[in-house]
Amino acid sequence: MNLYSQPGHIDQIKQTNAGVVYRLIDLYGPISRIELSKRAQLAPASITKIVREMLDAHLVQETEFQEPGSRGRPAIGLILDTLAWHYLAVRIQPGFITLTLRDLSSRALQEDRLPLYASAEKPLLQTLLNLVNDFFIRHQSKLERLTAIAITLPGLINAASGVVHRMPGYDVQDMPLGETLAQRTGLPVFVQHDISAWTLAEALFGASSGAQHVIQIVIDETVGAGVISGGQLLHKNGRTLVEIGHTQIDPYGQQCYCGNNGCLETVASIGSLLTLTAQRLPSQPDSLLHQAPLTIESLCAAAQQGDRLARDVIAGVGHHIGRMLAMMVNIFNPQQILIGSPLNQAADVLFPAVSSTIRQQALPAYSSEIQLTPTAFSDPGTFGGAALIKDALYSGHLLVKLLQG
Repeated sequence: MNLYSQPGHIDQIKQTNAGVVYRLIDLYGPISRIELSKRAQLAPASITKIVREMLDAHLVQETEFQEPGSRGRPAIGLILDTLAWHYLAVRIQPGFITLTLRDLSSRALQEDRLPLYASAEKPLLQTLLNLVNDFFIRHQSKLERLTAIAITLPGLINAASGVVHRMPGYDVQDMPLGETLAQRTGLPVFVQHDISAWTLAEALFGASSGAQHVIQIVIDETVGAGVISGGQLLHKNGRTLVEIGHTQIDPYGQQCYCGNNGCLETVASIGSLLTLTAQRLPSQPDSLLHQAPLTIESLCAAAQQGDRLARDVIAGVGHHIGRMLAMMVNIFNPQQILIGSPLNQAADVLFPAVSSTIRQQALPAYSSEIQLTPTAFSDPGTFGGAALIKDALYSGHLLVKLLQG
């Protein structure tokens, strides 16, 4: 099942126009039809037709509002009708699954976080199908019109087909998650890598809202990146995210689980950082890190208190990340760089190290004005899935399906 297959030319125009109108109503509502026509650059007759279809489908509604500078009768404007339209956003992580019922305003109505065990007796796909089915049964009284399911997860994924080729922590080989779940539920299913979805969530709801060119780096148990180029998520319909974690930093470095040596993940992931800190700790008897169990929280807290070892290892990660980002800056020329990481607890150590390395190694014309900021979400939860649905409505892809009933 290819959720991103291209419709015919006329249908593509209708889909795109409907998505543009929906997005403008979402961003600027209440908005009059006249203002909508101006902003969408569509003829009034086209606006009338699209709006009529959305009204009939109960996707938008009319409301009275006072236009700025007007003292006359209230105008009739359009706003979204989101309350009775629901979707399921799912996030899969090693050991856990989070299922959130949301309406089209992205508001969470019900959320369950459950353990997700790796079992040799039952395939993961069957377990996931059962968990989704059980969620719908458990919360049947809260369900309105279900529109779609959006799933985010780590691993090697084909977003176009919904196939999960590999997934860390589970025995997965080419799992047809999207197609199977769509057949079981009768709903459109969107599957995306969790870092790509997080990048999209920041663009729609968070720290990069309104920016057209963005690089987002995630430093956690793995290291990955997402890119917004021209206002669109790069590789949105492709097989994977922007892969940086397995880019070689040191050819003589530690062997990575991917089989290569000296990958960025071997020196910049949270696990490798804590391992390095533990190795260096015996030679630093005055370190504050002797006073508590070694965790990312205690490491960042010690760095904030001026602990030399803690600051050195975090700055070291910043320099490694900065070297990678310098290359990406030269390629993508972004307006903004976002960092999503538990290390943001020590941002005053991490960010200067990243920033100084970028400025040393990237083209000055590209790097001099870049904003380096933390992500709005320290943990996106199922907002990644919410972003996939919002994006599918804005593109018109999901919207047309709802208009068709």
